[in-house]
Amino acid sequence: MARIALVTGGVRGIGAATCKALKGAGYTVAANYSANAAAAERFRSETGIATYQWDVADFDACQRGVAKVTSDLGPVDVLVNNAGITRDATLHKMTKEQWRAVIDVDLTGCFNMCRALIEGMRERRFGRIISISSINGMAGQFGQTNYAAAKAGIIGFSKALALEGAARNVTANVIAPGYTDTDMVAAVSPDVLKQIVASVPVGRLCKPDEIARCVVFLASDDAGFITGATLSINGGKYMT
Repeated sequence: MARIALVTGGVRGIGAATCKALKGAGYTVAANYSANAAAAERFRSETGIATYQWDVADFDACQRGVAKVTSDLGPVDVLVNNAGITRDATLHKMTKEQWRAVIDVDLTGCFNMCRALIEGMRERRFGRIISISSINGMAGQFGQTNYAAAKAGIIGFSKALALEGAARNVTANVIAPGYTDTDMVAAVSPDVLKQIVASVPVGRLCKPDEIARCVVFLASDDAGFITGATLSINGGKYMT
């Protein structure tokens, strides 16, 4: 029987590429989304992947959403925490609402989803949790104290969760993409985008499919001895 994978923010960008790659690798996939019903409908029609709407920032909604996915498809074996938003502003101009929105979706959403699934994974003695951080959670970024804090928090969260899950064959790993060719980056002005590309040693943006292939590997049995790791996929822009 195919393993079940659930991808948050799964109908666009990196999430959509990840859903398609997991399906291609033989997983039964569920794609979560929050608000863009039109994009979700297009995605479902094009891929045949089941889509489910809820806000990952809402603890109770995550519990209900996971219960629905489990009822429809079976227990979730692989969780990809991909949902994320930005509300950029320098700290001296950032509102409480801008801070809270990003922390709630990007970081608390990771907790909410893991909390909804971790007990079942531990009981079944198998789980793969892959969370999408960012180069900016490692290097920082001007105007993104909220986003950088959330994405850095994902890394610390995953390291601690890796220790807790190791004895039960539940791994927790992080992928930290660099600048990737998604709608979020496409919204940047052409002049700024040109500067971004020029700053990447490889000389281009990352492709969502490149992130997705790494998710598929970390979800596989071949990656069973990898946990608590952060895989940087940034074209050499930031190295640790």
